[in-house]
Amino acid sequence: MPERLVVVGGDAAGMSAASQARRLRPDLEIVAFERSSYVSYSACGEPYYVGGLVASIDRLVARTPEEFAARSIEVHIRHEVSAIDLDKRQVIVRNLQDSRSETVGFDHLMYATGSRPLRPDDIAGIDGPGVFGLRTLEDAVRLKQIADQGPGHVVLVGGGYIGIEMAEAMIDRGWKVTMATSGRHVLERTLDDPMGERADRAVRDYGVELLTEARVTSVEDQGSQQVVSGEGFSLVADLVVIGLGAGPEVELAIAAGIPLGVTGAVAVDDRQATSVPGVWSAGDCAEVRHRVSGLPVNMLLGTVANKTGRIAGTNLANGDARFPGVLGTAITRMGSTEISRTGLKVNDATTAGFSPVTGFARGTVSAGYWPDASPMAALVIADRNTGQLLGGQIVGGPGAGKRIDVIATAIWAGMTAAELAWVDLAYAPPFSGVWDLIHIAARRAADA
Repeated sequence: MPERLVVVGGDAAGMSAASQARRLRPDLEIVAFERSSYVSYSACGEPYYVGGLVASIDRLVARTPEEFAARSIEVHIRHEVSAIDLDKRQVIVRNLQDSRSETVGFDHLMYATGSRPLRPDDIAGIDGPGVFGLRTLEDAVRLKQIADQGPGHVVLVGGGYIGIEMAEAMIDRGWKVTMATSGRHVLERTLDDPMGERADRAVRDYGVELLTEARVTSVEDQGSQQVVSGEGFSLVADLVVIGLGAGPEVELAIAAGIPLGVTGAVAVDDRQATSVPGVWSAGDCAEVRHRVSGLPVNMLLGTVANKTGRIAGTNLANGDARFPGVLGTAITRMGSTEISRTGLKVNDATTAGFSPVTGFARGTVSAGYWPDASPMAALVIADRNTGQLLGGQIVGGPGAGKRIDVIATAIWAGMTAAELAWVDLAYAPPFSGVWDLIHIAARRAADA
């Protein structure tokens, strides 16, 4: 009998692991279970489908179950793993279409359950019928159907990436948009104040009514409308979308006895192996190591899910691959304003034991005299004692955001701020000044 790999969760991490294991182990039997109707899809593209930039939901699907079947990977959608028995090496799977359950044995288990949206208990009515989240493609389809019936008034609860991208999508659809975030500014978890304030300005300039330091305490269902309330405000909405972040989906792991780490996600080593023999984990539900701080983090990014899934697939197929860590590099936009970040924020750097200093530069994406030169700001964070680069953030017009990759590469390579200040970057007036703002911010951090 061939060995069997059972994959719990059929999105980025799970199917990356399955695909890599198939490449390396043609003899391995691979069975994947996914409780939604889609596998291997781009959750990051969902707001752009709601906004109409992506014409069909199928465009967000990288591979269908039929395409995986052609590679001898058996995929079952609308099938939920309800229990894992580590002693018997079995999972119990419930078919969500007919409610029948079956037991499936495994030699290797890939735990890739992803994340779950946070729904705080202190917000009354948060699970009401007029309150929506955005996680699965089914969520995107439902929100698109509602957006098509508009325009109306949507209240977005939370100022993270989902909030930013849904705000853009709904403004583009002609809806009135109010965003309420408890933070001092949007993207507070990933941007320091000077950059967060610029992100706020971009949100407001796009037409969003932005309420900061506004904690929502209740959502009251009034049939066709919802009343969203907090201290000092009350909003009447046709639609409420919750974007308060997400956490690892670990209930199955806890019940089975798969150990968690300090972040509350599944604890794994750099091979994506748990402490249970034959059990692997990757993606949003698993911990990874931050490359700068060295600390375990739970990083909910599609890039991380695909990479760690590939590492797990290599190793469960008897290979030897090590995941080198993460920086948390991320990018989004609000209209023509691009927002990106990498590495540690100032407060996070202090917590990790560094003595952070910053270099801030403000100017334009292209040469200042270039027609319609759009504004840009760059922040570089370094350690006062060693000069080591710790993080960076960028907010600016078209062409600004992907500059973060330069800072990420420099951090990855262990460079200092002084070294980054002299890196030979491309220059021509349509693209940058002769001294790029990254150069200037890095030099100021080195001199701080």
